[in-house]
Amino acid sequence: MSRHVLFVCSRNRLRSPTAEQLFADRPGIETASAGLAPDADTPLSPELLAWADIVFVMERAQRARLSARFGAHLRGKRVVCLDIPDDYDFMDPALVGLLQARVPRHLR
Repeated sequence: MSRHVLFVCSRNRLRSPTAEQLFADRPGIETASAGLAPDADTPLSPELLAWADIVFVMERAQRARLSARFGAHLRGKRVVCLDIPDDYDFMDPALVGLLQARVPRHLR
């Protein structure tokens, strides 16, 4: 059975899609990404949260927004903050390095 891993950032254009793509080919893991902003490419929904086994947010402020807006949908969910600021382009090598350093230990 595969684990469902959801990556969340603000607008779902740079950080979370990079993470989704980076970990998509790992065995036993299915990935998705979404954004908390109203104009996100894929807005976060209760359905996506129901699907997810673990939720990664990029910043502490996003964790707070996630709890405020979707608290009822987070019961029993593991939410991990990666502390990655919005300073990177899609698939930026520095962003890829941070994700590779910070995500895998939470997927064991």
